Amino acid sequence: MDYRRIYFEVWNATNAAWRTMIPEPQNRKIVTWQDAPVMLMHLVPLLFQAYLVRRPDTYLIRLLLLPSVVVCLLRVSFGYMFTNPHLNVYNWAIALLGLFLIARSLDFAFTPEGHKKLTEIAPGVPRGASPDSDDSTLDRTEKPAHRSPTAPTLLPLWFRDALEILFTARGLGWDFGKDVYVPRDTRPQARGPFLRATLLSFFKHFLLLDLQESLIKCVPGLSSPYGGSIFVASIPPPQRYAVSTFAHVLTGNSFISGFQMVYDLCTLVDVGLLGHSPSAWPPIMENPWATDSLHGFWAKRWHQIFRRIFLVCGGYPGYFVGGRVGMVLGTFAASGLYHELAIYAMGRGLDHRVTIFFALQGVMVILEKVWRVATGRRVGGWWGRLWCYFVIIVLGQPAIDAWHVRGLAGGMVIFPIISPTRRILFPLLRYLWSLSHGSS
Repeated sequence: MDYRRIYFEVWNATNAAWRTMIPEPQNRKIVTWQDAPVMLMHLVPLLFQAYLVRRPDTYLIRLLLLPSVVVCLLRVSFGYMFTNPHLNVYNWAIALLGLFLIARSLDFAFTPEGHKKLTEIAPGVPRGASPDSDDSTLDRTEKPAHRSPTAPTLLPLWFRDALEILFTARGLGWDFGKDVYVPRDTRPQARGPFLRATLLSFFKHFLLLDLQESLIKCVPGLSSPYGGSIFVASIPPPQRYAVSTFAHVLTGNSFISGFQMVYDLCTLVDVGLLGHSPSAWPPIMENPWATDSLHGFWAKRWHQIFRRIFLVCGGYPGYFVGGRVGMVLGTFAASGLYHELAIYAMGRGLDHRVTIFFALQGVMVILEKVWRVATGRRVGGWWGRLWCYFVIIVLGQPAIDAWHVRGLAGGMVIFPIISPTRRILFPLLRYLWSLSHGSS
């Protein structure tokens, strides 16, 4: 028997199957409006799995469905591509969403009892109802306990329920989100004032994101959609690292503004149009720049949208292998792989400086715990803040550089036609500059 031939046949077949799901960049299908329905169809198995996780006795079905769900999501995440270099950043965004949904599907598949709300005694069964009652489950009838009194009834309850569990990233009000830290909301909770405050926040962060993105593009080389380094080699080291720090801080602030802007938009749609309660949309972050420990930064001040998927993909397996230390390391390792594998969709290969940076955060958090055990004092105060700034701003620069060399800053996040900075502020500054030099 020719074992080498068998080996190569299996290898070639495996590679062909893999490249069917994740083609090489040059073999991906160009995204067009006509492809939108086909791309959405890839989400049907996942939606069905989300429906099942809210139904009793569906564990085996969810497990059997998992391979089909993962294959569909990989295909839609990495099988299509915007070919305009300036739109390449949206390939990254689609892959980020796709990998997030894959992690959600793993969560749905490997949770035998399904997921329930904190107001339920079992999935779909409100407190006070019998789990065996024929009229208590979501697919039998619409119970008032399961919906907002003002929520529209155009869509069937089972569909709304599946969408809710699918996109409830932090798990607020659900069994898997009961330990998530929720920042205090300073907005009024009355519907009208809440919407006005959220709309103001949306415009503020839109303007901030636009300004910061425009300034990043002023760094030599970063405006190219094909990528450039934040470490400008043509200038001396002191200026070089001043520029890289400037670009690094602007990039981090852009992420903060972008998260807040999108979150505000979703809040306006859900509360303003769909009629849900303002209390369902607490703040997404809590002033990250005020952190004085890495533990506080990652557990409270930074957003917790991906907390559950990092636990599912890295934290819980890590706990099985190495206890609580393994859980911390596994969670941050999953975070690093998530952030790096998604950018593969931009067609510029992999650069695991990103993976290493996020994985090292787990080591740093454990070091903070060691410090507390050894000294009896928590990391905090001004020394704690300097420690955090060193880790995030200094040690984090290679990771940000790994994104920019693959064209992150060259993408059009805020399109120039709607950019106040590029249409108004920059031309005005150039005009004032020309006036000042013309009169001198």
